[in-house]
Parts: sequence; structure tokens; C-alpha cells
Amino acid sequence: MQGQPQQQAYDRGTTIFSPDGRLYQVEYAREAVKRGSASIGVRTAEGVVLLGDKGSQSPLLEPSSVEKIHKADDHVGLASAGHVADARQLIDFARRQAQGNRLRYGERLGVETLTKRVTDYIQRYTQVGGARPFGVALIVGGIEAGEPRLFETDPSGTPYEWQALAIGENRSDIQDYLEENYEPDYTVEEGIELALRALAEVADDGLTAEQLGLATVTVESEAYQQHSVDELATYLDDYDLAGDENDE
Repeated sequence: MQGQPQQQAYDRGTTIFSPDGRLYQVEYAREAVKRGSASIGVRTAEGVVLLGDKGSQSPLLEPSSVEKIHKADDHVGLASAGHVADARQLIDFARRQAQGNRLRYGERLGVETLTKRVTDYIQRYTQVGGARPFGVALIVGGIEAGEPRLFETDPSGTPYEWQALAIGENRSDIQDYLEENYEPDYTVEEGIELALRALAEVADDGLTAEQLGLATVTVESEAYQQHSVDELATYLDDYDLAGDENDE
């Protein structure tokens, strides 16, 4: 019991390391990410795929008002998991960075550079007193110099580059499925199928198009494309992943 008051003292200090080198508030922020509905990113030979689960909401809630997939620039998309309000702040920051680079230099901001600017911004909130870390993780996917790139931002402010990843609820189960089934030479269509099947692995009653968000950025077009509910419903029917609401 003696250690508990001591731990609580470190809990209260966002910028104070515990004796074993831990920042408890950053760890708690990661727990907030785990409680968010899942998002998945897949890098294929032809582009990147971003898939988001909007979670089970009230039937009275308008599904289109829940956003999991966002456009940062013409060539970059974002997916989030964790606190929605925190995600909106980081997404707005990413958009300002991308727009500012176009206005200042007349060119697009690279996917890796954009990710590192976002993570630098996140990291500041782990060193400033009177502020808490962002309780959200982002997947940043896009095309840079003709190549697909896929990154994750962590509440600590660390960027990671991935071939395929999941963030949010059931991350470990989804990640296991991705690791077992991912192939680097997948087409975008195969990447979409992989992401949907990975999410279906943790969905008890199948998937419904209205509760999903899907976007792709292809090497050919280098343009962010948000897929419609009808397109998602077609994918779910084709892969036999549709839940009860899609079987009417």
C-alpha cells in the first residue's frame, strides 16, 4: 500500500517521470486509444487503404455525422481511434500544415514530413505542465514521390511506418489477422478486402456499410477518394461479410 500514494503523485504530473522511467499520463492516453472503435490501414503496391469502424451507436444517431476517415490533402488521408475531439484538433492541425506548405512553397507536403509535424505537435503536450497528452492515435496514408506510405502517430509523439496496421479496440486480434494474411504486392481492391475481413474477424454480427468509413489513395491518381455507402455495401456483399441489415 505504500507504493500507491507515490504512484498517484506521478499520475498527477503530466511531465514527471516515475522512478522506473514511465510517464503515466501518456500510458493512460494509450488506454483511451484502445477504447476507441477500430481503424485499419493497409499499404498495397497500388496505393493505401483506410478503413474505420464508426462503432455501435444509437439507432437515432445519424451515421454520416460520425467521422472516422478524413482528407488531409489531395494525396493524404487520415483515420483515427480514441477521443474524437482530440482527433479533430490533430486533423485540423494536419490540414493547416498541408495547406500552408502549398501556399508557401507551391508544392505538396510529403506524407512522412506531415506525419512528423503532427507527432512533434503531439510530443509538446507530454512536456508542458498544465496540459494533458492527446488521447488519440492516427493512421496517416498517402502517396509520396509515386510511392504509397503509411504511418501511425502515438500519444507519446512517436511516428511509426507500417505496411498494415490497426489502432483502437481489438487491435491485437486485428493485427494478428493482418500479419497472417498481408502480402506486399496486393492491389488496392485486395487491400480493401483484407481490411474488411480483418475487421469482420472481431465483429460478432457481420459488418454494415452505414457503420464503416472507407477511403483510398492510389498511385495512379495520387488523389484521395472517399467511398460511398453503396460502394461499401457492394464490397460487403461480394465478400460475404454483410450483417443482418445488409441482408434485407
